[in-house]
Amino acid sequence: MNEDEEQALATHEQELRRGTVVFASLVACRHPQYGYSLLATLTEAGIATEANTLYPLLRRLEKQGLLTAEWNTEQARPRKYYTVTAGGAEVAAALHTQWLGLNSSITTLWKEGTP
Repeated sequence: MNEDEEQALATHEQELRRGTVVFASLVACRHPQYGYSLLATLTEAGIATEANTLYPLLRRLEKQGLLTAEWNTEQARPRKYYTVTAGGAEVAAALHTQWLGLNSSITTLWKEGTP
């Protein structure tokens, strides 16, 4: 792969990850998560993201009503926990259906292109 192709691949991978991180965050927040724990959960699942991407995303999803946020001050370090709302769960379910359909379509296209 030449340098231009590597740059194009990096750009397209980044675009693919953006939508995936939104979907994965909604799924992962079915159980309360604070920022760092969500980063770790996503990384362990193979969906690496950076904190400077995730934290604004969490605030946006909260503003959209897809996540709720609640401070836990019972521990030595206060943490803001995010949990998916009923509406967020509906969006996640719809995205899951779309994901499965797209995956099936891409798999079919891939197989048809194999010599």
